[in-house]
Amino acid sequence: MGRKKKPLPLLEGVRIESVAAEGKSLFHWNDMVVFVPWCVPGDVCDVQLRRKKHSYAEGEVVRFVEYSSVRTQPFCQHFGVCGGCKWQMLPYEEQLRMKQQQVEDQLRRIGKVELPPTRPIMGSTKTTEYRNKLDFGCANKRWLTTQQLALSTQQKDIPAIGFHITGAFDKILPIEKCWLMDDLHNEIRNAIRDYAVEHGLSFFDLREQKGLLRDVIIRNSLSGEWLVILQFHYDETGGDAEAQALMQYVADRFPQITSLMYVDNQKCNDTIGDLDIRLFRGRDHIFEIMEGLRFKVGPKSFYQTNTEQAYHLYSVVRELAFSHPSTLDSKLPLVYDLYTGTGTIANFVASHASKVIGIEYVPEAIEDAKENSRINGIDNTLFFAGDMKDILTDDFIDRHGRPDIVITDPPRAGMHPDVVKTILRTAPQKIVYVSCNPATQARDLQELDKEYKVVAVQPVDMFPHTPHVENVVLLVRRA
Repeated sequence: MGRKKKPLPLLEGVRIESVAAEGKSLFHWNDMVVFVPWCVPGDVCDVQLRRKKHSYAEGEVVRFVEYSSVRTQPFCQHFGVCGGCKWQMLPYEEQLRMKQQQVEDQLRRIGKVELPPTRPIMGSTKTTEYRNKLDFGCANKRWLTTQQLALSTQQKDIPAIGFHITGAFDKILPIEKCWLMDDLHNEIRNAIRDYAVEHGLSFFDLREQKGLLRDVIIRNSLSGEWLVILQFHYDETGGDAEAQALMQYVADRFPQITSLMYVDNQKCNDTIGDLDIRLFRGRDHIFEIMEGLRFKVGPKSFYQTNTEQAYHLYSVVRELAFSHPSTLDSKLPLVYDLYTGTGTIANFVASHASKVIGIEYVPEAIEDAKENSRINGIDNTLFFAGDMKDILTDDFIDRHGRPDIVITDPPRAGMHPDVVKTILRTAPQKIVYVSCNPATQARDLQELDKEYKVVAVQPVDMFPHTPHVENVVLLVRRA
């Protein structure tokens, strides 16, 4: 027989010391760091250890002995179960302070480069209903809390529309009201759920890969337009008639939807980038507006999810790229916009440049970027679709010109090492690095530090009530 594992201890009356990564908090015990969720510094609680490693442990709170003086009351009924908005129990001013500290710590600890004083973080203009896009999964088995499972009368196999639960990929937490987006999205989602239940539509089973109703994507814009995509999974007996009836119901019930679309997804995942999305009513896109510019956003397009704060983010990018002192002369610079998405930054800064060249992986996004230039009468942009490390080569730069300024806004993983090397060989005068992950940004800064000096750091909060933070860094070529 194998040896029994020694039970992990219950730690009583511990005081939470500070916040940690991924929205968790920490305290020290026996020269070990212990991470716990849903706490704030100053909370005193009993913590049951669930996992123990050599230098750290993870636990969960089984009882709060005393609440911290900085704690505030969460406003969402799903807080503590839903995996989002993990910092609702922190006042917003405290969230901003911690995000600023997170940026500074990661740039110094991981980047190990010389840094100027960090500018004060820019708080979001809205702290609720700030998102322009949400994605809701559908499942034939809803997630039940421990308390619900304890009730013998509680039905277990009830379908739900909501958010995926971490660690339970096949179950969905049913969402009644989410505060992240205009309240109309709650009405749309709940109406789809109620119709599907009333008419006996099957909800998707993620383990068995069957069931009709699979996913709901909702987008809106400051121009007042709404885009809704229903994702179905037809089986061998069909399902299109039921899907079409649901689509007609949504169209009739919500005339505010200007773009109503659907897709049949037979894959094992919910991504739709490689699928044919069909238009049911309206047009196949909506428009976002920013500083007099109109941006076309389609069903596959990337656009910053906090529209109003995106304007402030892009304004920071423009200011650092063109207004900050540098060795650039009076000529209009050539700008490369890497990971351009739908060309929002490229078109936003085009009036300050001789030409802007944007590169993006998603072909549909590049078509939107070109269309956005056309719509706004911008004729000094060029856009290219493809993998960044394959497109941005020495031959490409020889053909299109050596950039004076590089703006880069990569995904969370940061830039591919080949892209960093190409930028170093290209030797632009300035680099403006926008990142949604300061840790990978710091890693890339360490490599760029060979030829560039960091002269400005500006955190921007795009995601209130979460530990995520956007950060903009200006690098200037060393003399």
